[in-house]
Amino acid sequence: MATEHQGTTTTAGAPRPTRPLAATSLESGRGGGGSTTTTTFLRKAQNSCSQILYWNNAAPTSTQLIGFLTLLVSGTVLLFFTGVTITLAILTLVFFAPLVVISSPVWIPVGALLFVLVSGFLMACGCFVAFVAGLSWMYSYFRGMHPPGSDRVEYARNRIVDTAAHVKDCAREYSSGYMQDKTNKDVAPGA
Repeated sequence: MATEHQGTTTTAGAPRPTRPLAATSLESGRGGGGSTTTTTFLRKAQNSCSQILYWNNAAPTSTQLIGFLTLLVSGTVLLFFTGVTITLAILTLVFFAPLVVISSPVWIPVGALLFVLVSGFLMACGCFVAFVAGLSWMYSYFRGMHPPGSDRVEYARNRIVDTAAHVKDCAREYSSGYMQDKTNKDVAPGA
C-alpha cells in the first residue's frame, strides 16, 4: 500500500523519497514567478535536499550500532587523554620554569658540548660504515665478483686510458711539429 505524505512514499514501512510538495507548487507556476531556469534549478535543489533528508530512514543495523559505539568510546578516551596531556604539560611548565630559568647559564654550554659530541660520534660512525662498505666493494671488485657499479668503474677506467693515449698522441704531434719548425729556423734564419 503506497501513501504520499509530504514528499515521501511509504511502502511496507520504509519511507522512500519522492518529489516534495513545494516542487509541485513551483511546477504549477505559483512559485513566485521567475524564469524557467531558476524554477528548474530550485526544483533540482529541492529534490536533492529531500533525497538527502529522507535517504535511508530505516533503523540502524547491529554492525552500524557497534561501529558507532566503538567510535564514541574511542573518541571519548582520546579526548580524555588529550586533556590529561595538555594539563600535565602546563603543570610541568609551571613547576619547572623557575628551575630552567635559574640553571639556564649551565644548559647552553652543556647543550652545545653534547651537540658537538653527539655529532662527532655520529659522523665517525657514518664514516666507519662508509669505509667498511667501500672496502667490501673493493674486495669484491678485485676478486672479480662484479659488484654493483663495477661496469661504471670499467667505463671510467677505459675513458681515462683513452684520454691519456689521445693526450700522448697530441703531445707527440705537437712536439714533432715544434721540432720541425725549430730545425727549419736554425737552418735558414732569415727565411
